[in-house]
Amino acid sequence: MRISEIQDKMNTGASSSRALVDSYLERISQYDKSGPAINAVIELNPEALALADALDNERQVRGPRGPLHGIPIFIKDNIDTADSMSTTAGSLALTGSIALQDAFLVERLREAGAVILGKTNLSEWANMRSNRSTSGWSSRGGLTLNPYALDRNPSGSSSGSAAAVAADFCAAAIGTETDGSIVSPASANSVVGLKPSLGLISRSGIIPIAPSQDTAGPLTRTVEDAAIMLSAIVGPDPRDPITQSGSIKAPTDYTQFLDKKGLEGARIGVARNFFGTHQAVDHMIDSAIRQMKQLGAEIIDPANILTRGQFRDSELEVFLYELKHNLNKYLAALGPEVAVHSLKELIEFNEKNKETVMPFFGQEALLLAESKGPLSETKYQEALEKNQLLSRDEGIDATLKEHGLEAIVAPTSGLPFLTDLINGDSGRGGCSSPAAVAGYPHITVPAGYVFGLPVGLSFFGGAFQEPALLKVAYAFEQAVQVWHPPRFKATADPEAKWIRN
Repeated sequence: MRISEIQDKMNTGASSSRALVDSYLERISQYDKSGPAINAVIELNPEALALADALDNERQVRGPRGPLHGIPIFIKDNIDTADSMSTTAGSLALTGSIALQDAFLVERLREAGAVILGKTNLSEWANMRSNRSTSGWSSRGGLTLNPYALDRNPSGSSSGSAAAVAADFCAAAIGTETDGSIVSPASANSVVGLKPSLGLISRSGIIPIAPSQDTAGPLTRTVEDAAIMLSAIVGPDPRDPITQSGSIKAPTDYTQFLDKKGLEGARIGVARNFFGTHQAVDHMIDSAIRQMKQLGAEIIDPANILTRGQFRDSELEVFLYELKHNLNKYLAALGPEVAVHSLKELIEFNEKNKETVMPFFGQEALLLAESKGPLSETKYQEALEKNQLLSRDEGIDATLKEHGLEAIVAPTSGLPFLTDLINGDSGRGGCSSPAAVAGYPHITVPAGYVFGLPVGLSFFGGAFQEPALLKVAYAFEQAVQVWHPPRFKATADPEAKWIRN
């Protein structure tokens, strides 16, 4: 059910926030820790029912605050909440870490009337611990499963947030992305994922990886819900100067851009050089492109990102430098009840507790980050400059300008791969890097299913072009109506090769 439909039921008295929380808690009990045991939830909020009751009372006295009043949502476990819940990035090293202040986006969600139902599991340290990690696994939370095929990976690092939305454990969730960590799990779990422009959402209170790319964003059932969630969490934050730039003029309501006819006359470019990972996925995305053309879009094919793959090494270099610098700042500010207060201490903790922390893969990425120097080093500065030149000026911006495009489309990723704790991830394909490195917006929507496995279609564009992307993504979603709920099957269905609805 869409957020607006839930809100209508509460406004008419047919439901309540308390009833919603009770219903979600029952479903979580049935499917998350037992039954198929999706394991998307790392911690439930013991205050959720009390919060729901208070918001129900407020609705009766004053009316709803807005579209999120009383709506239960999950927050990824690398986002600070100043309540009884921990914020650990899935790491046993941060056990008992209670934030003293909400992340700014959490403040915004509380002000909007959302009920924080709990925290979701993730790939530990947002998948920046090892080069042989398994997405969806953390030492604190264990392994999250894909509700569409339990042996398939939910992708990371916002694994739990995407799986929780797909499995109907909440109305919506918040994930974070440095490169692919919102859009890839969204695609793998057949939900909508929106990675906003860098600077639109405050980074304060989010455990950092690489702030030159880090951002939070919504994972939802529909594009409309993503627009509602985005509207709630944007805004300038004194703790994050990048959000106060005069060039950022964030709308207060992104739902105003939703238009069922939004593809009429829209110039859409096809980044053909992101195809070729899987024949059936290509077939499905080509079918989606034909449907967009039938809906009035002008398709430019190809409209390739010519710098694709040219900034892979420099992106990693930036990750490692920024991880050390910013994680040290975050850890140093934690209280004495936490075991580690620096990256060096984290590495030592992991080594001392390797049987429980590193039973499947190591911490090579953390070791490489610890070896880096300060951000003033020329090597870091040159890598960051290269990233921005190749992803922005000579990448997305160049493609948009050359062809006069509103958006670029591509397969979000390949099919969900088999989870393998011994060998690590084996996923192929993915178009997340240009928008992630550039700090530009990217939205993925369900495009169909191959062998019963979800396929996502990506739309990405220029800086702060969320309105244009929401418009075309919504028009596509509303026209094709391909989504179906997960059936918690043990594995993929070879008889469902071309299922679209």
